[in-house]
Amino acid sequence: MKNGIAYPTNEELIMLILGSGTKKMPIEKLARTVISTIMSSNSENLVENLIKISGMGKTKALTVAASLELGKRINRHPKTSLENPRELLPFVQNYALESKEHFLCISMNGAREILSIRVVCSGSGNMAIVQPSEVFSQPLKEHASAIVICHNHPNGNPCPSEDDIRTTVKLFLAAETLGISLTDHIIITKTSYFSFLEHGYMDIDKLLNLL
Repeated sequence: MKNGIAYPTNEELIMLILGSGTKKMPIEKLARTVISTIMSSNSENLVENLIKISGMGKTKALTVAASLELGKRINRHPKTSLENPRELLPFVQNYALESKEHFLCISMNGAREILSIRVVCSGSGNMAIVQPSEVFSQPLKEHASAIVICHNHPNGNPCPSEDDIRTTVKLFLAAETLGISLTDHIIITKTSYFSFLEHGYMDIDKLLNLL
């Protein structure tokens, strides 16, 4: 009440939403687990994943999911047109705070408006296992005309690794086959970012020269 609702951490906000934990799962530990689950889930499996957490149950899982959905609806800006990579950062920057890698796919329509932001996978070394089928399944359903892929580097170094480059090549070629434009690959950290597009690398010949 003194500092305002923007003052609490993400875990503390979840603690406010949940109200209490259990003897085996104190509220602090429960909140941390819920945040981790939220960050690695998408809308269609969020409730299911939350229910699996010890101490949650259907009511608390639905309460958390409802809070997220309400915030998403109120703060959605469907007419925002993204002209450059920097404009996308506010929509994904929260993943830069995560201690493990999260690989995201941002679908866009022909006007470069965001259709969805989805977690494709999470965990250490995820770039080596990213498959085109997992990345493009939702954009195809949404009839997206373009996508941007994005992932975080918890080590704080935004420079792309060899796996990052190889994955970009693989997805670039898949995008051409499917008729969906892969416009950028953005790597984010807590303090900086790396855009393949800004560095002039979103060309198959230039990507291959990096390997």
